[in-house]
Amino acid sequence: MTIWEQHFAGNGHGRRRSIEEGIWRRTQDPANAELSGWDEDNQGRRRVVHYRYNYDLDYIFPVPRLVLSELYLFHCITAPAGEINVYLKTLDSWLSDGRWRRKQDGCWLNGDLRVTITEYDDHPQDERAGRETPEGFRSVDVCFTSDGYEVSRAVRNLPWDVLAGGMRIKERRGNPTITTDLTELLDFLPFQVEVGCGTSIEAGIPPLHFLHEVYRVTARNDNTLTQSHAFTMSPDADTLVQEMLLDAPHKAVDLVRMFRKCFLAEPTPAHHALKALHDAGHLVGPVITHNFDVLAARAGLEEVFVRRYDQKIPPVPLLPEAKALLVIGLHADRRAVQARARERGMRIFFVDPEGLEENGTFKEYPIEGAREGDVVVRQAAVPALKRLCELLGISP
Repeated sequence: MTIWEQHFAGNGHGRRRSIEEGIWRRTQDPANAELSGWDEDNQGRRRVVHYRYNYDLDYIFPVPRLVLSELYLFHCITAPAGEINVYLKTLDSWLSDGRWRRKQDGCWLNGDLRVTITEYDDHPQDERAGRETPEGFRSVDVCFTSDGYEVSRAVRNLPWDVLAGGMRIKERRGNPTITTDLTELLDFLPFQVEVGCGTSIEAGIPPLHFLHEVYRVTARNDNTLTQSHAFTMSPDADTLVQEMLLDAPHKAVDLVRMFRKCFLAEPTPAHHALKALHDAGHLVGPVITHNFDVLAARAGLEEVFVRRYDQKIPPVPLLPEAKALLVIGLHADRRAVQARARERGMRIFFVDPEGLEENGTFKEYPIEGAREGDVVVRQAAVPALKRLCELLGISP
């Protein structure tokens, strides 16, 4: 309960961590043809998934329980009208098989979960943005909410605002220096640090592609990271809504797993090493984090959370005395933290094994934007940071 009150219940660490949120918007474009299936005869499909969950402690029982108190799961698919018409009939059968009850306001109810299904020839969000619906296409919104949860207009508009921002252009990898440890960092002290999901994975938290599987964002049947995974774009290939309508309690086990793992995780030796480096004055500023788990804060470090959707390029406190940025377990510079550090003349160091073990096999996952002059240490965070402490004569 102390961890909840200190790190999850309030508005510290940049945002209220009792909220879990994710957005995926998949469109067909020549730039993503391999993943989206775009070609001259197959274009215009779109799929948008947005979830926002509020967690809380339930004090009804003698021991407080972590509960999902408010749920919002939005799904929109745009496809050829013939496919949408078949999909609507399929939705009716899933509602019947899942024993959903029709209410007078047009929604469907099952326990304390509500769902609304709305079909459009021209989606109002496209009209709002001035986007034309492809000829012969229709859209369907399926929106799940916990009963009584009032979703704000800003939350409803968020995935469409993200969509309007356009596709992310992947960075081109340069020719970084590959080395065995962080010895070169000793010439660029003090440093700041940016952490991605690598430190979370070491703490037993699922990698982010776990969410891609839960929300059926990509087809991942080959169980590899080296090969691209096709987007789920057509109604008949999308099982997320089916799983929710047929057995939402069973699906909820997957929906809450990421937050549950984050809440139960403990700081690793990597987090404690960062704390020792900070206390010795070699690490300055807050930990710039993309992670939901608050593990750096639980190790006694200040955090600044930069993984946001409403602010594509959030402010980042890069300190004038910092000579380097150490990036740990992060594969793409989506928030331009590294780009801004380079502009300030900071040297960029990466700690990343550039892959991970899955089912006993190492799957390559190269850092996307490492450049000439950067240094890459192909290790996990724990051994790399423990070695850095050793080089500096620090006991983590």
